[in-house]
Amino acid sequence: MLLWNDARTYQILFLALFLVVGLGTRDWTLQPGMIVVAIATCVTTQWMMVAVSGQRSARSQKPEGDSTLYPLAFSLYPSFLSSLPSALVTSLGLSILVRADHYSTIVLACVAAIVSKFLIRVNGKHVFNPGNFGIVTALTLTPDAWVSPGQWGEEGWYALMFLSCGGLVVGRVGRWDTTIAFLGSYAVLEAIRNVLLGWTWDVWAHRLMSGSLLMFSLFMITDPRTIPNARFGRVLWAVAIALLTFFLRNYLFLSTAVFWALFALAPLSILIDAVFPGDRFVWQSRAGEAGEAEVAGEAEEREMSALVTYSGY
Repeated sequence: MLLWNDARTYQILFLALFLVVGLGTRDWTLQPGMIVVAIATCVTTQWMMVAVSGQRSARSQKPEGDSTLYPLAFSLYPSFLSSLPSALVTSLGLSILVRADHYSTIVLACVAAIVSKFLIRVNGKHVFNPGNFGIVTALTLTPDAWVSPGQWGEEGWYALMFLSCGGLVVGRVGRWDTTIAFLGSYAVLEAIRNVLLGWTWDVWAHRLMSGSLLMFSLFMITDPRTIPNARFGRVLWAVAIALLTFFLRNYLFLSTAVFWALFALAPLSILIDAVFPGDRFVWQSRAGEAGEAEVAGEAEEREMSALVTYSGY
């Protein structure tokens, strides 16, 4: 089934599992209503953006003088339905990571995340990771949003859950190189600091086994639509993010360092693609991405089969 060939299906299942586990085993301050609002906002915004981009494309292609109005109902066809998994992934990710006192803050984060995919693009490619963009927007523009990197604690079985579930997703999209480059370089930096400070190695392990760090490494930094296309470029980019994360965390004492590092260095991906070109990743459920591609005029890419798979190695 095409549904199970799409890595986003597994992302949705695993992120939903993390929500259930977090709510059931951790003392989270997350209200179920916030999850419902996040899902509804992301899906609605995705529908509206697909509709608007489709209207724009239709108007640009109709004969001069034709004043026909195109109904928004077309967005219920494959271009929207096939992009629905992406919206669900974003909404679940934001539900896990973002906390807020007001529903309006969650709405802002979700709208910013989805809209960024359509409006902030270079050569038809997303510049920012949608979920990360939503997090930074909420943290910057509202007084009540926060992210709790330590919400998972340091228990080993959480790490095992993230590694097994995240590993399956990363393996399906072929982005283990990014995860290994980020975690490996960050681990080396922390090890050097650990030795210089004379700390025991359990401190080093404690800093690396953070559930939020592993979730970031497996589910966010590996988003195939926003990272460099070529393998060497991805490794270079991941190492740069690890360096900036290490500096922000240990010298500026930012507990949310990974999110700010990814946001700051996201545009670097475009430059790396120019220097080290590679084949662009496309989801196997291609119709939904076609709706987003209309914004950037990717006509040739919309002609591709719905069964196109990754060929970037």
